[in-house]
Amino acid sequence: MPAMTALSFSAAVHVKRALNTLGARMARSLKRMANAVKNRHSATMLTRLDDRMLADIGLTRGDLRDAYAEPLWHDPTDVLARRAAERRLGRKRSAFERSTRSPSTPASCRPSADRPACYLT
Repeated sequence: MPAMTALSFSAAVHVKRALNTLGARMARSLKRMANAVKNRHSATMLTRLDDRMLADIGLTRGDLRDAYAEPLWHDPTDVLARRAAERRLGRKRSAFERSTRSPSTPASCRPSADRPACYLT
């Protein structure tokens, strides 16, 4: 029976470590994919909302189409959250610009208050 040498023991440790790393990467990838599929399924509830409700949360039908055009393993909620945040930032920016206007700005230059949202027109 051959004796176990330090070299063979060291190689076994490296192989075991490499397999553990590979296994951990695969587990993370599978978990990420499972979360993406779960979030895709949960986000389908947004398709049942009408345009006004989507506008309330900062989304449009086009955003939903773009999010679901991604591959199945990509999380559509990432795209939707990014689009809603961009619109929210744009509204804050435009509100700041309106607040810094001179008081002599006529009211006719301001958007009417009865419009649902500025990005729906």
